[in-house]
Amino acid sequence: MARTNPLQFIQQVRAETSKVVWPTRREVGLTTVMVMIMATVFATFFFLVDLLIRFGLETILRAAA
Repeated sequence: MARTNPLQFIQQVRAETSKVVWPTRREVGLTTVMVMIMATVFATFFFLVDLLIRFGLETILRAAA
């Protein structure tokens, strides 16, 4: 593998960085809100599943005792 000198490396990095399409402020805001909403939905779902499993296990253990 050929080695490049530091100047060529910096030039290559700048060239690649210029190809990046950066999100707009609005896109970042919408994505952040969507992540928060999905995290809340999943947290609620797993909380309810946990309650259901706990209720089922307690019922089974109470019946067995």
